[in-house]
Amino acid sequence: MLQTVKVNKKYFTKLDLSKIPSPCYVIDTKVLEDNLKIFSQLKTDTNVKILLALKAFSLKNLFPIFSNVLDGVCASGINEAKLGKKYFGGLISTYSPAFKDIEFDDIIKYSQHITFNSISQINKYRNLCVNKNVNFGVRINPLYSEVDILKYNSSNLNSRLGIHINQLDKLDFTDVKGIHFHSLCEQNFDALENTWNKIWPYLKNKVKKLEWINLGGGHHITRSDYNLNKLTNFLLELKTKTNCQIILEPGEAIVFQSGILVGEILDYIHGDNDKIPNIGITDISPVCHMPDVIEAPYRPLLMNEPTQGKKVLLGGPSCLAGDVIGEYNFLKKPNIGDKVVFLDQAHYTLVKTNFFNGINHPKVILWNSESNDLKVIKSFDFKDFETRN
Repeated sequence: MLQTVKVNKKYFTKLDLSKIPSPCYVIDTKVLEDNLKIFSQLKTDTNVKILLALKAFSLKNLFPIFSNVLDGVCASGINEAKLGKKYFGGLISTYSPAFKDIEFDDIIKYSQHITFNSISQINKYRNLCVNKNVNFGVRINPLYSEVDILKYNSSNLNSRLGIHINQLDKLDFTDVKGIHFHSLCEQNFDALENTWNKIWPYLKNKVKKLEWINLGGGHHITRSDYNLNKLTNFLLELKTKTNCQIILEPGEAIVFQSGILVGEILDYIHGDNDKIPNIGITDISPVCHMPDVIEAPYRPLLMNEPTQGKKVLLGGPSCLAGDVIGEYNFLKKPNIGDKVVFLDQAHYTLVKTNFFNGINHPKVILWNSESNDLKVIKSFDFKDFETRN
C-alpha cells in the first residue's frame, strides 16, 4: 500500500461545513498561493523553469493563478497540450510514450518542446520537428529508482517509459536539444541527487550538444520537510556544470494540501458488535471520485480523526464490492447526514473522476481561507453523464 503523506492539519479548520454541499471538492486558493510562493522563490534563486504537470491537476479556472508564477505546462498528449495552449500559455512541453500520426501535426502546433520516448519515434518525426522549428528531446530511463511500489516505479528494467540510459550511444543526437527523466514519486531531494549521480556518467560527454535538461516530476517541494536549500544548491551546480536550462515538472507539489473532498453518511449497514464492523455508506465513491484510493492503493487522511475511538468502515454508493475508502476512528459513531472530510484531495482526483454507475461528480468549490470567499465553479448533472455515453 502506498504510504499516506502527512499534511498540515491546520488547513480547512475555519471552513464552515454547513455551507458546503455534498459531495464536493473544496480548493483553498490561499494554500495554492503559499505553495506558489515557494516555487517563485526557487525560480528567483536558480533561474529554473517550472511547469505544471497537467496529468496531476488541470482545473483551468485556476490557471491564471498558476501562470503568474509558473512557466507553462507539461502535457501527456494532444488534449492536455490544447488545454495548456488555450488557457495557460507559456512553454507547452509534450511527452507521450508514443505519438500517433493523425495527431502529430497538432502536437507540433500546440507544443514548444516535444519529448520522444524511443529512438524509432525520434527517427520517425525528427524532420517534421526540424522543419517546423520545434525543439525536441528524448526521455531516458536511468534504470535507477528509490520508488518501492512497482506501479509507480517508471525506471525499472521493464518500464515502457524512456530509452535505457545504457543505450544512449545508439541515438543520433543531431538536432536533439534536451534530455528528460522522471523517476521520482512524492520524494525528497536526496532521491533526485542519487538519481542524477547515476545519470551523469552517461551524459557528461553529451551535454555540450544539449540546451535543456528536464528533471521531471515527483519532487515534493512544498512538503514541510523538503530540503529546499540542498535543491537550490544542486540546481545552481547543475546549471553551471551542464550550461543547460533546467526544467522541473511538479504536479502534486503545486496543489499539495490545497484540496479536500467533503461527503456525508447516507446509511449504515450491519455493525454494533465485535464481529461485524459499522459500515457507513457515503456519497463519496473512491471508484468514481478518488480512484487512487483503489489503484495505489492508499488510505486517505480523515479530518480530525482521533488515534482511537469508534471504528467505522466507510464506503461509497456504487455496486462495486471494493468501493471502500477505509476504516476510520471517530469519537462517537457519526449520525446519518453527518459530514466526513478527506484531506489532500486536489491532485490525481479531479483529473481521474468517472461516471461509473452513473454516479454524479462532486461539485467543485474555490474557497479562500483568509477572506472566507466561497464560490461554486463547477456542478454536474445528467447532461454530463448523458454526453459521456
